[in-house]
Amino acid sequence: MLSNETYHSPGERQLLLRFWKSARGFWKGKSAGWAWLLTVLLVATVLLQLLTQYSLNFWNRDFFNAVERKDGKELLSQALRFMPLAAASLSLAVFSVWGRMTLQRKWRAWLSDELYRYWLERDRFVRLNFVAGDYQAPEYRIAEDCRLATDLPVDLVLGLVASLLTAATFIGILGVVGGNLTIDAAGLTLTIPGYLVVAVVVYSIAVAAVTMLIGRRLTDVLEENKRAEAQLRAVGTHVRESGESMAPGMKGDDGIRAIHPALKAVIASWLNYCWQLVRLTIITHTNSLLTPVIGVLLCMPKYVAGTMLLGEVVQAAAAFVVVQSACSWFTDNYPRLAEWAASANRVASLLFALDKLDRPAVDNEPGRIHKYAGTNRQT
Repeated sequence: MLSNETYHSPGERQLLLRFWKSARGFWKGKSAGWAWLLTVLLVATVLLQLLTQYSLNFWNRDFFNAVERKDGKELLSQALRFMPLAAASLSLAVFSVWGRMTLQRKWRAWLSDELYRYWLERDRFVRLNFVAGDYQAPEYRIAEDCRLATDLPVDLVLGLVASLLTAATFIGILGVVGGNLTIDAAGLTLTIPGYLVVAVVVYSIAVAAVTMLIGRRLTDVLEENKRAEAQLRAVGTHVRESGESMAPGMKGDDGIRAIHPALKAVIASWLNYCWQLVRLTIITHTNSLLTPVIGVLLCMPKYVAGTMLLGEVVQAAAAFVVVQSACSWFTDNYPRLAEWAASANRVASLLFALDKLDRPAVDNEPGRIHKYAGTNRQT
């Protein structure tokens, strides 16, 4: 029998704060050594990848300038220069994958262990059934949602750091190579300083705004999808256990009738998710097709006028794509951000429900230590 206490669902901000309160414990205590070592190594890898990308951008300029001059000796020199840059880029990419997945694996192992302990200690997994709250299928939340809640932040944060550093670095290249653009029209002269920088910022803001408008419901859709999937598993487990028991239970058609509504809800939630992704794919794919073309077209007036060399056009167009890609981090990762928020919310909902179990006991026993997953609190 559930508690008669009225249940008020926490807001998303409360849920994310509760999740982080437990998850950040990985960077403290016994696990802190590995956690900080891997974090520092991954940030250093991002910086070295940026340096390599910066060098390749200037290699593009020098190579295509040699192509324009038809300078065979310089082309051979640039080909030899490319080899160590390519080797460095490949090595850093491989190390980045290893470091990222190692951090994800260790963080998940630590957090899952904390959650399992918190759930199973003091028979909380039994008492949880008598408390109002959003905690259905706790074992699924710990196994699956915990995985996503620890995998995605590592990818997203590293990607964000790389994007911010890349945008700051390559905006400088756009400003220097592109310079100012002077437009003469109807007897008026208009000069746009750093016109490539202005163009990429305006374009990126427009794409991000459209993405937010179209994908604003994605987190809710994903949470509903996860709830429906968990409910389907729970119903299936109940039907199986009922059929295996000695007592009369759901058999044959009864089991099908019990499962069908849950399956129907799952299919409906996936359809909603599909349409959300279709809309977002239209934006992201159109953006990936247009960005290189826009970068080249913006350079054409200066190239035709003879104030920009072919190598500089290629360098500026490549830098335009890099900056726009960096500025589109939010656009490109919006579905993954929504998926992380949905998973973290579900883990936090379970933690809130478990927190409630010991609250009366703690209130009646001043000075007692109450252990939360990943945290200790003196009450």
